[in-house]
Amino acid sequence: MLRANTRAWQRSESATRQRSSRVRVNELVSVVMPVHNALPYLDAAIESIIGQTYREIEFVIYDDGSTDGSSERLREWAGRDTRIKLFPGAENLGPAVSSNHVVRKASAELIARMDADDISHPERIAREVELLRQRAEVGLVASLCEIIDSQGARLRDPEVWRLKRHAWFAPFAHGSIMFRRSLFDRIGGYRGACEFWEDQDLVLRMAAEAEVMVIPRELYRHRQSTVSTRVASDPDRVERAVDLMYRCMGRLDEQRSYDDLLGTHADAKIDPRVFISLGSLYLWAGSKPRMFRRLLRRGRLGADLRTASALVWTAWASASPWTLRGFLRVLHRIRNASASVDSDVAVPVRWKPPEQPLISPAGRPNYGR
Repeated sequence: MLRANTRAWQRSESATRQRSSRVRVNELVSVVMPVHNALPYLDAAIESIIGQTYREIEFVIYDDGSTDGSSERLREWAGRDTRIKLFPGAENLGPAVSSNHVVRKASAELIARMDADDISHPERIAREVELLRQRAEVGLVASLCEIIDSQGARLRDPEVWRLKRHAWFAPFAHGSIMFRRSLFDRIGGYRGACEFWEDQDLVLRMAAEAEVMVIPRELYRHRQSTVSTRVASDPDRVERAVDLMYRCMGRLDEQRSYDDLLGTHADAKIDPRVFISLGSLYLWAGSKPRMFRRLLRRGRLGADLRTASALVWTAWASASPWTLRGFLRVLHRIRNASASVDSDVAVPVRWKPPEQPLISPAGRPNYGR
């Protein structure tokens, strides 16, 4: 099923391949991928990189203490293709540390991220390299992505409407990005304090230093599944981490001190939006989110829109997840229809987060110019 979908995807974009011939193919690009227990989808992810039209790549893979057979499968792949550089890890370092580790092992100036349960379009690397070679002011490039389920079937269209929205959340999947190594080193890479949202933190800090461009084409397939790091990890730990993300994104005019925004004591209540964010992972993976009781027990509830939205969303998701998915699909199509971006042409669009500073995990404003 996965390979059939990939072949159909390749055929649908065959006319664009002539364009990639203008890219200088003699310059190395590093594709980096940390792996932890990704065996159900690992082959499809690796095949999509090995089959790129841009051939001058090194595929740097770090095995982050896998225990599900991924380690053995990775060794098989490394024996088949000399471009694969495999680095085994004896213990699980977690998403932020393993992401830093795999980038440090890369040798090229241009680095493409890949996630072990996703699929890259055959033209992805060529398109992103072309843009970075042409635009020196661009530090990071990404593409729109198609959301797929565990079997590779399409769940949602690309979020075109997010390209014009000034919000903290990037309109692309982490695995679709390519960035300059010099920029990564300058900002200090992924931060351990931002565990489980280290990807969002990285993009925001890069956007404060250089331009971020998005190719409005589906060059990446992002999978919603139960092997997601957030889903597979301890829920209390993940909820606390995502709560920190929302508190760091809190506006300074909310009349709360840095200590209030950044406090992480274990009995602190959690932003209601956390339960929508994490519940969405289960919802689109085809599971029933069971967040309503957790929201009542752990949520920072009040007489406000955040609380009302979270109560309605979690109750609806628990009672009838399939109708909620249907409603969200319709809402998504309406938003895309109202967007002023033409996703049928590959004219890159600059994405900029809001101008006001965030609160960093270290307790000071950052990300703003």
